[in-house]
Amino acid sequence: MRAQTSRSVWDGVYTSEQSQRGATLYAKECASCHGSALTGGESAPPLTGGEFFSNWNGLTVGDLFERIRISMPGDRPGKLTREQDADILAYMLSVSQFPAGKTELERQTEVLKQIRFESDKPSEKPSEKP
Repeated sequence: MRAQTSRSVWDGVYTSEQSQRGATLYAKECASCHGSALTGGESAPPLTGGEFFSNWNGLTVGDLFERIRISMPGDRPGKLTREQDADILAYMLSVSQFPAGKTELERQTEVLKQIRFESDKPSEKPSEKP
């Protein structure tokens, strides 16, 4: 028996408002290297699409958050606050068409490590009737 429900990026782990804040920050802090469409640049990998999904599939949102937090932006790692990092990550999830939800993406790595990054949408299980 699990003590806590396991969640994934398909469970609406950020809000639309948070993603909108992240879009503004992304344009200012990230687009010059990663591209305005998150498709990557000469020295920066894409932040959406097949290559990105295959690199992060099976890891956690916490792993991705920590990568952003400690290594971005490239010219001044750690410059952004945890809230700003979470907003940018919410924007990245939005661009990748993971659904928005009712609560904002958390800023604590420990909480984010409970959310799986799954590139494929889980299939709906038919409801079981007794």
